[in-house]
Order: sequence, then C-alpha cells, then structure tokens
Amino acid sequence: MSVKESQKEIEVGAKDMPLHCPMPEMSSWNSHPRVFLDVAKTGSAQCPYCGTTYKLKAGEVIKGH
Repeated sequence: MSVKESQKEIEVGAKDMPLHCPMPEMSSWNSHPRVFLDVAKTGSAQCPYCGTTYKLKAGEVIKGH
C-alpha cells in the first residue's frame, strides 16, 4: 500500500484487511475516529469522515472468515 497525504485515493490489498481509515501509515492518524471499511463486496469504499477512497488492487482475493 502506498499512502500520500494529499492523495484521496488509496489502492489496498488483502494484507491491509481489516481495512480502516485513517490507516496507521498516515501522519494524521488521529484526525478522525477510526472507521472500518468493506472493500470486499464492491471493490471500493469511501471514508465518511475524510472522503478518502480505498480501492482493492486488481486480482486481489480477500478470504472470508
């Protein structure tokens, strides 16, 4: 996963699950409450607090519980 502070779209993989925003790599990790996002169903999700869009990398497989 690569994260840039000015970036509003982040590509994530199976290793980033469970996905939440903000992510630990972000310097503004405490900018809003942590919210878990489900990218498994549609391939993308948007944070309701900051608007960052998370997209699942092409070909990634998320294994269920």
